[in-house]
Amino acid sequence: MVKKLHDQGRKVIGYISVGSCEDWRPDAAHFPPELLGKDYEGWPGEKWLDIRRIDLLRPVMLARLDLCKSKGFDAVEPDNIEIHDNDTGFPITSADQFAYARWLAEEAHARSLAIGLKNAADMVAEALPFFDFAITEDCFVQGWCDQVLPFIAAGKAVFAAEYTDTGVDFQAACAWGRVHSISFILKNRILTAFRATCL
Repeated sequence: MVKKLHDQGRKVIGYISVGSCEDWRPDAAHFPPELLGKDYEGWPGEKWLDIRRIDLLRPVMLARLDLCKSKGFDAVEPDNIEIHDNDTGFPITSADQFAYARWLAEEAHARSLAIGLKNAADMVAEALPFFDFAITEDCFVQGWCDQVLPFIAAGKAVFAAEYTDTGVDFQAACAWGRVHSISFILKNRILTAFRATCL
């Protein structure tokens, strides 16, 4: 599939969760038990990770980045990087979050992979030099898309996903996106094949 997309001239981004352990992933057993925190509410089988312990996370996360590289992905989407203000079971600070994010960016770049900052609007200013693009979820319906505009000002793309379960005015999001050079799509929260784009 990656080759097929490349043949169409597309860039391909690989998804990895960097802030949670999902028990259905083939490497789930590789996370040391002491890294596993509280359940990620609303997502059965998923637990928060203690991202302060880069020493213990390192083998799993580097293996995931290596897998993305070996499969030919151009970039990675690190999900659940925004973690310090969630009820994880660990006393994670915004400084811990940034240190982890910067480490991930450096490791992605060492593999010639681009990396996006996903959500984490309060980290945009300090993370901007290290991240190549941004991904947002629900920023329009929640009213915080303007916080990622520094990426646009820096010549870096912003990809914005809105979801059907929020009642978002998607056409209004598209209109805002056209003015601010942000690309919006509309998806189902459970990520079925459905996708609506701006006309």
